[in-house]
Amino acid sequence: MRFQGIARLDRRTKDLVKRLGRNDIAIIDHADMDRVSAESLLESGVEVVVNAARSISGTYPNLGPLILVRGGVRLLDAAGEAVFEKIKEGDVIEVAGDDVLLDGAVVASGTRLTVDMVEHAMEEAKSGLDQQLESFARNTLEYISREKTLLTEGVSVPVTRTVIAGRHALVVVRGYDFKEDFQALVPYIREVRPVLIGVDGGADAIRDFGFKPDIIVGDMDSVTDAALQSGAELIVHAYADGHAPGQNRLEQLGVQWTSWAMAGTSEDLALLLAYESGAELIVAVGTHANLIEHLDKGRKGMASTFLVRLKVGPKLVDAKGVNKLYRASVKPSQLVVLVVAALTVASTAIMISPQARNIVSLLLLKLRATIGL
Repeated sequence: MRFQGIARLDRRTKDLVKRLGRNDIAIIDHADMDRVSAESLLESGVEVVVNAARSISGTYPNLGPLILVRGGVRLLDAAGEAVFEKIKEGDVIEVAGDDVLLDGAVVASGTRLTVDMVEHAMEEAKSGLDQQLESFARNTLEYISREKTLLTEGVSVPVTRTVIAGRHALVVVRGYDFKEDFQALVPYIREVRPVLIGVDGGADAIRDFGFKPDIIVGDMDSVTDAALQSGAELIVHAYADGHAPGQNRLEQLGVQWTSWAMAGTSEDLALLLAYESGAELIVAVGTHANLIEHLDKGRKGMASTFLVRLKVGPKLVDAKGVNKLYRASVKPSQLVVLVVAALTVASTAIMISPQARNIVSLLLLKLRATIGL
């Protein structure tokens, strides 16, 4: 079967998904594709994905490729650098079998992955988890020995215009099931009105549900311009030497920001900001907690996350999986009561108001004229 479409290329999958459509063919360079990236590709509606790298290398059993192929996406794997060297953004290309064609000529070849192939590769990858865990633990312990003051001493955090002290803080990260968990928390957000802190793309999740982020923390590489220009306070995660990769982008947008140089991940910084600023309770959505999630993010250890969670633990509520914990349902009997109550209120209003009675009379006359009575 041959598929024709417009080539969209980007070595950063999270940037590419922002401009993908159903008629496009996505060309990526994503070794060991993670679950969140795969879900984003699936949501874009794209039907064909060409990966220059190996979608599952065997390092660990990553879920990304399985999500794509089970979702009906044609995944051409390990196509090599030729797809980036010979194809330009906007080219009309074809994918036929294991080949990528431009103007009728084969420019790259890969392997079309099937569900069975991916499942087999995942089973084989599980055998290497022991080695990954050993390396992961070693890196974690080495970091802890260097950064233990994070736990034993106070941390200097940026001063924010948004008052955090004495309030709840909701930290939103673009992680596993973050949308479903955020949806489950919407009633809590409307009632309690916590400080909304988005970590990079987490700020867009907040906006997608009709809320406005108060603070955005991160490298500013996976958050939209609209979110950055929404009026939220911007705290850019910088390296220890003070260099902030996201600074150039913010300068181009003409927005104000504060730089925060600190080791660890952006979600670690967001949790520390809430804790050190005096938040009464910290609710985390989409944060990374287990080995697979950290490997998905390309992290060799989780020391900073481990230390930060030890520090903020007394105030932290992790909302991961909250959408599966309880789902409210409305019973038929409750619907009947609601309808009866609404009819009673409407009837009472009609009896009391002369204007309402006149409107009803006019509606009845129009109905009779329409059906010929």
